[in-house]
Amino acid sequence: MSRTPALPPATLCQRCDPSRFSFETTEELEPLPGIIGQERAIEAIRFGIGIHNSGYNIYALGPAGVGKHAAVRELLQQQARDAGELSDWCYVNNFRQPARPRLLRLPAGRGSGLRDDMLQLVKELRAAIPAAFERNEYLVPLRRIEDEFEEHQRQAFAELQQEAGQHDIRLIEQPGQFTFVPLKDGKPIPPDVFASAPEEERRHFEQEVAVLQARLQEILDIRIPRWQRETRNRVRELNRKTTTLAVRPIMAALRERYQGLSEVEDYLARVEDDVIDNADAFRTPAEAARPELELQTPGSLPRRYSINLIVDNAGREHAPVIYEDKPDFNALLGRIEHTVQLGTLVTDFTQIRAGALQRANGGYLILDAHRLLAQPWAWDGLKRSLFAGEVRIESLSDLLSLVNTVSLEPDPVPLDVKVVLLGDRLLYYLLHEFDPDFAELFKVSADFDTSLQRTPDSEQLYARLLATLAAKEGLHPFDRHAIAAMIRFSMRLVEDSRRLSMHMRGITDLMQEASHHCDGEGRRLVNAGDVDHAWEARIRRHSRARDRLYEAIQRGTLMIDTDGRVIGQANGLTVVEQGDFSYGIPTRITATTRLGEGEVIDIERETDLGGPIHSKGVFILSSFLGARYARNLPLSLAASLTFEQSYSTVEGDSASLAELCALLSSLAGVPLLQSLGITGSVNQLGRVQAIGGVNEKIEGFFDICRQRGLNGDHGVVIPAANVEHLMLRDDLVEAARSGQFSIYAVDAVDQAIELLTGLEAGTEDEHGMFPEGSFNQRVQARLTELAELRRSYGEAPRQK
Repeated sequence: MSRTPALPPATLCQRCDPSRFSFETTEELEPLPGIIGQERAIEAIRFGIGIHNSGYNIYALGPAGVGKHAAVRELLQQQARDAGELSDWCYVNNFRQPARPRLLRLPAGRGSGLRDDMLQLVKELRAAIPAAFERNEYLVPLRRIEDEFEEHQRQAFAELQQEAGQHDIRLIEQPGQFTFVPLKDGKPIPPDVFASAPEEERRHFEQEVAVLQARLQEILDIRIPRWQRETRNRVRELNRKTTTLAVRPIMAALRERYQGLSEVEDYLARVEDDVIDNADAFRTPAEAARPELELQTPGSLPRRYSINLIVDNAGREHAPVIYEDKPDFNALLGRIEHTVQLGTLVTDFTQIRAGALQRANGGYLILDAHRLLAQPWAWDGLKRSLFAGEVRIESLSDLLSLVNTVSLEPDPVPLDVKVVLLGDRLLYYLLHEFDPDFAELFKVSADFDTSLQRTPDSEQLYARLLATLAAKEGLHPFDRHAIAAMIRFSMRLVEDSRRLSMHMRGITDLMQEASHHCDGEGRRLVNAGDVDHAWEARIRRHSRARDRLYEAIQRGTLMIDTDGRVIGQANGLTVVEQGDFSYGIPTRITATTRLGEGEVIDIERETDLGGPIHSKGVFILSSFLGARYARNLPLSLAASLTFEQSYSTVEGDSASLAELCALLSSLAGVPLLQSLGITGSVNQLGRVQAIGGVNEKIEGFFDICRQRGLNGDHGVVIPAANVEHLMLRDDLVEAARSGQFSIYAVDAVDQAIELLTGLEAGTEDEHGMFPEGSFNQRVQARLTELAELRRSYGEAPRQK
């Protein structure tokens, strides 16, 4: 029997040779101008930026920490330099319909100028209009109009008095009333004398007074109100003419300043008409007004004619690149604020606030997809705006009819923006599957890779990347041995000796921690020891739970054998993930077999503790048994498999090799070595397949064995396909070099069986039989025996 040899120590951990680098420290390296290892994603982003058709927004997909945000922002800022002309956006009063504020679009930088000009306009009008009403050009015509009114009134009463005198009656005017009294010899007759006058004379007087009273009422009720209306109209016209003469030169100068901006010219024309219509509001002396304070007062003149500059691009040389870190409905689309007035919520055009879409208009908006979808109505609002090509600012409470308040319907803002969503791959595929609008709006996917192929050239680029990160973060310079250690850590992080990790957050964190240790040691250069110390310190900070499990194993609370031989029992290897820390732990896998009808019971699945992938692996074991050992016989066993002392969900098929070995051991009655841990997936043909977390699994079993004392028999069986993923710790590699611990790589289950039992597995001949005494022959013999027993039990009732 040719037993599978242990792997050479050199294959257990690939290292980067510092002598490949021509530099001594990262200070000598030029900063990396771009991004490495993400050519596919960068090409997609540039395509999405360059195409201006509808719906070509970008979704940058990849796990957190690979540098999506930094890469996207850098590329967008490069493209933003070539952007076209930007605009300022303002809301102004709609004098005819105040609930529908008007939108103005101005060239970048002109919005703030218009805002200041309108504030200055109110100041000038408050000085010019009262002054115009104090000049003789106004006062003389006003006095003339008033005199004419008074003359009409005086003449009417004089005519009435004259008519009354012809009948010996006088009209006497008293405060608030008019009285007719009789005369005699031109003098009023006292009341007592008039009372004693003949009745005929008194009746004649009353008849004359009735006629005069009718004439008086006609003057008071008809003629005087008519003269008053005419006077008011003439005064109003005079006021309008005076106001126009005062306002027009000021407005003409202002319109000339914005000549060619049709929207502004139209707005200023409306302002002029409104000022003339409301001239009385400007009659307050200018020195008594403070526009800066009045801007806070609803209904005040400065507020009525103010400019609500919601987007100010003054001084901006490039297109905006906006990242909204809290993309709720209002932060994204804008909001309408309210103030309390007499217990009621009120608002006006000055309380409209821009959202991220308006601020990014003409440029680029970056959003985190998870945060966006977590905010109620935000995703729907974004889609609605992108489809419509405009942003409508509306209150979410009004949209949901939660509050009955006075609100506004501002003009929508035309939208020209490229949106970039940042998220993981799962969310991208879910949106594609369940939201048909997503494919219409985000037609460009930029898929960020998590690793870079390791070559001599890529190592040189990676060194420059690390130098750039060190300079950017203000860290101590790294010497070339530290860079080699960082590259080793990068390979460990990606679990592949042929690739380098692009998880920039994890790389940057380790560099910062190594630089911190270097600083504590009082040195200027970070060396490989600082990197190793930072790595070990990180593991120690996160390893409390792992150490408690190790302690439980050493005390026998968790039963794990690392010496001797046991039938139907194997040491499977699992990985526990806790946050950003993962570690390996051995687990006891046991199998029992008996006469049955071919079922293999997965106890984890029966108790709802097994995931679908693990259950699939158990079904594959059952298929393998029948295909190899019982092709011409009914599979007549009942088997059960379980993870002992497992109280949580088991998922994955990486333990299927250990489960199969335990099952075959139970059938053959041959014990398995407990000094070996086993990991690997198995297919229906008995081939061993690669698994994940191979380094953590090996190191976990190694730690348990080392605590109990290494004796040269301990080791781990892994799939041969995982050899290139090995990046093991130095202490484990040293134990392998000294012959205290071994790593065996297998391609097939037979190789694992030979390592675990010491027996030859055996190869079947053309008749499907295995060599006598081989392990596979024992399994085949037991299955044949079980089939015969089953048949004999089936024949007994018929014979009886």
